[in-house]
Amino acid sequence: MKRQKRVAVINDVTGFGRCSAAVAQPIISAMKIQCCVMPTAILSVHTGFPNYFLQDYTPYLRTYMNSWEETGIEFDGITTGFIGSKEQIGLVIEFFKRFKKENTLAVVDPVMGDYGKLYSSYTDDMCQEMKKLLPYADVLTPNLTEACRILDLDYHKVDLSEEGLAAICEALSDMGPSRIVITGLQQGDLIFNYIFEKNKTSELLSTRKIGGDRSGTGDVFSSIVTGALIQGQDFKTAVRRAVTFLDKAIAYTAQMELPWNYGICFEEYLEEI
Repeated sequence: MKRQKRVAVINDVTGFGRCSAAVAQPIISAMKIQCCVMPTAILSVHTGFPNYFLQDYTPYLRTYMNSWEETGIEFDGITTGFIGSKEQIGLVIEFFKRFKKENTLAVVDPVMGDYGKLYSSYTDDMCQEMKKLLPYADVLTPNLTEACRILDLDYHKVDLSEEGLAAICEALSDMGPSRIVITGLQQGDLIFNYIFEKNKTSELLSTRKIGGDRSGTGDVFSSIVTGALIQGQDFKTAVRRAVTFLDKAIAYTAQMELPWNYGICFEEYLEEI
């Protein structure tokens, strides 16, 4: 049976705030790839808002997977984002075991923290459990905080030279993924992404920093990288494509003067993706 390429997105579903599956689904779909969501939680607004409704989806995930497997659904890609508990990490591993085939691309975005601190929902036990996803990952997209937590490094003492970043990526790659991008490295008015591929030349890609942090940036980034790789583009091209799109969308969002927790106005440029 002929079909479009198909990606499973394991992430939360948030009604307002432009993050997680609410970002992945339109972006991956705009790239002419079928996007299938397995929700880890359902939220009215994301946790960056003071008043949010959250329904944990952990009790239903195995039944959800069973339905997909019994229906005979297969995936060209699997991408993971926010995972809400240690138990959910185990269920994501089960998903990889059941659905990841020889040619299935697996992209893991280890959403754990930033600026040297874990998110409030994360524990040290969850960080240790997150390491167990890496053997299934072809691509890993951590920020520096997440890379350090996975490797048990001191965020405030790591060597941020290209040699130091290469050593971090080599250590992460030894745990599973052959392609890694360390995102959001900031210096002055620039943001850098360090692009690593096993046995290939690495690249430090810079772009301008526009305003402060915004929710959903990582979700936009990982969605475009996933889509581009599924389309057959090489890793560096996929990362550049994501960075270029984000630069335009963030600039427009800043022009709109939206609060940080409203996310990025990516809709404005979907036709250009």
